[in-house]
Amino acid sequence: MSRLLTPKFLLRGFEISVLASLVGFGITLLYGNDLPAFVAGLGRVHWAWLLVGLGLASLDWLGGGLRNWVVARHVYPNPPLKGMILAGGMGAWAGYITPLNSGAGPMTMYTMRRYGLPLPVAVTSTFMSFVATILFFAIAGPLALLFGAGQSLGQKGNVLGLSLYDLFKGSLTIIGVIGLLMVVVLVFPRMVAGLIHRAAEAVGRRSQRVANRLERLRGGIDEAHASVVAFNSPRGWLALFWATVLSGPSHANKLLAGYVALRALGLHANFVDILLVQTLVMFLLYFAPTPGASGIGEVLSAAVMSSFVPRELTPIYILIWRLILTYFTLAFGFLVFSGWVRQGLKGVDRGVIAEPASG
Repeated sequence: MSRLLTPKFLLRGFEISVLASLVGFGITLLYGNDLPAFVAGLGRVHWAWLLVGLGLASLDWLGGGLRNWVVARHVYPNPPLKGMILAGGMGAWAGYITPLNSGAGPMTMYTMRRYGLPLPVAVTSTFMSFVATILFFAIAGPLALLFGAGQSLGQKGNVLGLSLYDLFKGSLTIIGVIGLLMVVVLVFPRMVAGLIHRAAEAVGRRSQRVANRLERLRGGIDEAHASVVAFNSPRGWLALFWATVLSGPSHANKLLAGYVALRALGLHANFVDILLVQTLVMFLLYFAPTPGASGIGEVLSAAVMSSFVPRELTPIYILIWRLILTYFTLAFGFLVFSGWVRQGLKGVDRGVIAEPASG
């Protein structure tokens, strides 16, 4: 875990992210195939919408921070709001510059530790925030479909014979399966841990390394179950309810970046359609192996949004979309992290996330 938080590792992730993003943007320029139109398009940008985008990007910090505060205060008295807001933003920042968002959880916990929360509280709060995210999408997605949202997407897109509406329903199904598996793990932890332990014993005859990882997974299940037990009360369920509601604004920049980028270019589209498409994009990019889904995100977003964005404006759309999605948070996050580096990352340097420098 500590290796994910070292300045060297994070700097390397940032470099890879920027390089891959530039490559992806270059591909969209080739796709647009009209450099004069790209240059002319820069003059049509509505800068007021970029300010809206900046406000959206701040919800990485404010929305995520309020959600952290809601869950943390259930298991710890008076958690500092400033620290929880920084934990939300810095978790997002680290996720954007590490493969598969692997740095998000450790950075969130580390930030909470910097502001005085014990490690078990930080682990529980981070895990329950993740649970709230799954619950939010597992509930909001089906409700949107139930009320007929996005049916016009059935006429847009054609990926292997599937419309954007089909792709959205497919991604929603996968989210539902993940949620169901999570319920099974949390409700029947001993059964699942026992199965993993037996699998580790069987695999251990061939690969001790894989067996050790499985055993660590078993330990993680025990910790996750302990987190859920801590919330198994009326007050705990209420905290989880509010954390689920706050998962909306905490992911608002990812869900609304596409719509704001369209409006910044003077393009109009159905708000709900774009919201659903961006939900699909967010879900697909979550599993991208590059830091912040850089490179892959540019190409995928251009392909999915081709029904809404004229070809010649695609590069500008991607530039604004990426700015809202990650670049604003990356810039501010590096200012915060560089200050921490100057103060000394004691917890990281010693490989003990439980004992960071104060501040």
